[in-house]
This record gives sequence, C-alpha cells and structure tokens, in this order.
Amino acid sequence: MSRPAILCILLNFRTSAMTLRAAEAAIADLHSLGGELVIVDNASGDGSYEMLMEQVAARGWGEGGLVRVVASSKNGGFGAGNNIGLRKKLSDGRTPDYFYILNSDAFPDTGATAALVDHLETHPQAGIACSHIRGEDNVVHTTAFRFPSIAGEFAGAARLGFIDRLLPEALVPMPQPDTTVQVDWSAGASMMLRRTMLEKIGLFDEAFFLYFEETDLCLRAARAGWSCWYIPDSRVVHIGSVSTGMKTKRRMPGYWYDSRRHYFIKNHGRAYAAAALSAHLFGGILHRLRVGLFGRQPQDPRWFLRDMAAHAFTPYRPSPEDRP
Repeated sequence: MSRPAILCILLNFRTSAMTLRAAEAAIADLHSLGGELVIVDNASGDGSYEMLMEQVAARGWGEGGLVRVVASSKNGGFGAGNNIGLRKKLSDGRTPDYFYILNSDAFPDTGATAALVDHLETHPQAGIACSHIRGEDNVVHTTAFRFPSIAGEFAGAARLGFIDRLLPEALVPMPQPDTTVQVDWSAGASMMLRRTMLEKIGLFDEAFFLYFEETDLCLRAARAGWSCWYIPDSRVVHIGSVSTGMKTKRRMPGYWYDSRRHYFIKNHGRAYAAAALSAHLFGGILHRLRVGLFGRQPQDPRWFLRDMAAHAFTPYRPSPEDRP
C-alpha cells in the first residue's frame, strides 16, 4: 500500500530567519513520510523571498523538489497566503492527500506530523487534525475550542465563575484534553487538512485577513459532515504572534473586529451577529464593574469594548478586494 502524499505549507511574512528554522524542523519530521514543503512568501517586501530562495538552494533543500519557495503578489492575509500553497501539487505532479498548515514560528517534535496523518488515515470522516501546542517555556497553549455563540460571547466577556458554571458548554476555550478528542475547532498553527474535504468545502475564506479563518473552515467542515480532532501525541512548539507583532501591541487591530463580524454574519446572519455583539458588550461591562470594585484593571486590551462598539457602525465589507 502506497503511503499518503503530504505537502506542508509554511507562510512567511517578514520572518525569514524564523521560517527557515520552522522549515528545518518540518523537513526533519517529513523525511520519514516522504512529504514536501512549500514556503509562501506573503509579499514581505523586505528581501525575504530572495533570502529564502538563496538559503533553500544553499542548504540543498531544493533537490528533488523537497522544498519550493513561491511568492504572493500581495499580502492577502493568513488564509489567502495559505490558499496559494493549498492549490499546489507535489513536485512530480501528484495531488497531495493531505496538506499540513504550519506557522512560520512553529516547530514540530519528532513524530508530530505522522501522528496527525495516522489519525486521518484511520478515521475516514475526520477532515482536520491539529496538534498539542506549547510555548518555548513549555507552557501548554489552549488550542481546543468550541464554536463561538451568543452565550459564549457573553460568558467569555463576563469572566464570572457562576456564569461559567451555568453555561459550561458555551465557553469557547475547552479544558485542555489529555487524550485524542473531537473538538469544534483548533488553532491553525499546526493543522492537517484532508484534500478530499477541501474539494467539498473549499479553501480558506480570503475575506478573513487574520483571525477566525480556521474557525470558519472548521465550521464549514462540520456542516458538511467532517470532524476536527485534537491530537495530543502530535506535539509542536509555537512562539506565537511573530509576524503580527500582537505580543507587543496593546490594542486590537481593526482586522480582528472585521474578521469577528464577518464570521458571525456569514455563518449565522446579521441578527445573530448583532445579538452576539450585544452579549459581548454586556458581558464586558459586567467584567469592568467587577474588577473596578476591587481596584483592578480589565483583562481586555486597551479600548477593547469602545473599539468593538465603534466598529459596529463601520461599513461591512466582506470582499477581500474591498480591503484598504
């Protein structure tokens, strides 16, 4: 029986040195599986593409089609950049059975890729398999989630224990599983996608510039009968927010609010989206009242509720061609 064909996709945006480190880890883990890697430079404009091409050649990675570097003509965001890779075939012209989405600041442990493939191979209705993620400090990241909902928006924003106990199945973050388990969605830092599933549901929605694109993909998969799984035996180190700079930003960028609104309107309609927004704002106000009583600061980024409320009055432009 022939082994499945795997194409790993690394999306680079102005992090070429980190991308090469991720590529090295991915190649080491792909070796036993016979997989290939495509690095997509997302219009970095800082010499990343040239540097990646030079290094791939210097390290001999380009031999036999093991690693290819392609350039995007524009930075359309996470989904658009990965879609370039998802449209690629293997170097010998074969269509991949699985596509492995790996962040440019994520480094698989030995066997991480094989664990994802093995699960999909033995579970025909599983369309998506995602990894256990930890930081460089060995702290486990929460990456098993439920789909967002009105109740989840309220509970997540309020951060009140009695509400969490009343609505335990509404909270978006799940208790981190210790065993392989089906989840609604998981983080796209290390995500294996079945090609036949993508042929049915389509690729990433490019109206999402960043955030919510993997949530939307997993929801479309679920509605089409495919399942998403969290695989703790697939272990990956992830630094996080290297390309976006979110670790150093104190205010949420506008595209986060764009993506959140698009997710709710696209998947649930405008009335539901408005109710979800109201629930989040109300929960956020309760959170601020509680922390204010104890002289503490809110746990949200600066101006978060104000920006969220103001964003509701901006035009809704789901098409990526309309993005400034």
